[in-house]
Amino acid sequence: MRIAAAQLRPAWLAPAVTTERTLTALEEAARQDVDLVAFPETWLAGYPFWLDRTDGARFDHALQKAAYGWYLDAAVEADGPEVRSVVEAARDLEVFTYLGIAERGSGDARGTVFASLLAVDPSCGVVSHHRKLVPTYEERLVWGPGDGFGLRVHQVGDLRVGGLNCWENWMQARHALYAGGEDLHVSVWPGSARLTQDITRFIAMEGRVWSLAAGGLLRLDDVPADFPFRDLLEERDETVFETGGSAVAAPDGSWLVPPVEHTEGLVVADINAAAVRRERQNFDLTGHYSRPDVFSVSVDRRRRRAAGFVDD
Repeated sequence: MRIAAAQLRPAWLAPAVTTERTLTALEEAARQDVDLVAFPETWLAGYPFWLDRTDGARFDHALQKAAYGWYLDAAVEADGPEVRSVVEAARDLEVFTYLGIAERGSGDARGTVFASLLAVDPSCGVVSHHRKLVPTYEERLVWGPGDGFGLRVHQVGDLRVGGLNCWENWMQARHALYAGGEDLHVSVWPGSARLTQDITRFIAMEGRVWSLAAGGLLRLDDVPADFPFRDLLEERDETVFETGGSAVAAPDGSWLVPPVEHTEGLVVADINAAAVRRERQNFDLTGHYSRPDVFSVSVDRRRRRAAGFVDD
């Protein structure tokens, strides 16, 4: 099985343009005979990088409100036209796709953005829609909390695959995916080797799984000239915000592809199911090394809604 991380630069807060870049990346993945490709966290339509650079926690601040308005307007719906285009391309090109989106609610939560990860099966379309359980630190200023609805694994070729967003990879959510029979774990990130260098190998060793980390790239040049904080960002003398860090670790914790930074393109690796089976010989976290006699784990996979309507 051939897998890839799409380590690319988005058209930040320009979902139509980023969608076109997504389709181009899928075409390139197909040309390289990639079976599964993962895009970074909130790749479509952008990660809220400005928060920790602009005093994002100031309450009722006019510029922060304006920036959030931009972000909300750029967010996409999980069944919107941008996602539908990706679903069609994944089907036509026969590439299983993990797509990170900044998602706006389509019924309730119209004013809220979620960090969501969609799994797109070429045959079935969107097979899981996972909202990040707990936004990390400053992300809580712009993202709402998710639920367990998307904690699911999927059969891709000979392997079962699951995925999580950024720091929730440090949470017990991993256990839910391992218990689903996961062989390949996908983690998606804003873009930094600092974020991926430890957890990618740790997940591989803990789950005895292949571990694919997908990180993005972002520069000041990618930020629209009229974004509310563009002038302040220019004054900071910082031109690079996200550096990539995409990587692949084997089930024994060794690097197949160490974290790659400052390079744009597909980070490709060939993996197989046999390596997973070999490493489970002495450790299977949800099998012969689990302790259901001591620990009881229950996973609530219901979608949480603001209201339930009962009509005649």
